[in-house]
Amino acid sequence: MADAPTPLTGKKVAFLLTRGVEQVELTSPRTALDEAGAQTVIVSPSTDTLQAMEGDWTHADTFPVDVPVSQASADDYDALVLPGGTLNADALRTDENAVALVKAFFDADKTVAAICHAPWILAEAGVAQNRRLTSFTSTRVDLVNAGARWVDEEVVIDGNLITSRNPGDLDAFNAAIRTALS
Repeated sequence: MADAPTPLTGKKVAFLLTRGVEQVELTSPRTALDEAGAQTVIVSPSTDTLQAMEGDWTHADTFPVDVPVSQASADDYDALVLPGGTLNADALRTDENAVALVKAFFDADKTVAAICHAPWILAEAGVAQNRRLTSFTSTRVDLVNAGARWVDEEVVIDGNLITSRNPGDLDAFNAAIRTALS
């Protein structure tokens, strides 16, 4: 007898990140989605591999890039996950292809999940205005200035947008993503 399909079989999820990503904010949601049957793909402006971090200073593992961001299309995925990490988030928000990809997911009304510093790119993409969201506290002013309604909560869901504050929120963040894709 074949194994029963897992809840997210057939779903394809892009993880947009670059060098300096907070490793656990990549690996925890990715593992949760993989275990639920989704196909996860690393999309990045980095080429070949990228260096993950533990915090802002300690090198962690390296990860292979599956799809260059310049070749990625929101049409190919059911959802987008934006892991944090100060260096990662700051670099992505200045990459025009990354910003365009984020905007394309919003234009298509697909699920977007961002944690920690990652919501910075929402301001750059012009999609934070009038959105209720959360993030790492140091990005609060930037998001408020972009028109967001920032709150200090473990996980915030506003339509297709899921946000969380930090690695301590990963269980709730992961559950919200799985629920949105179910």
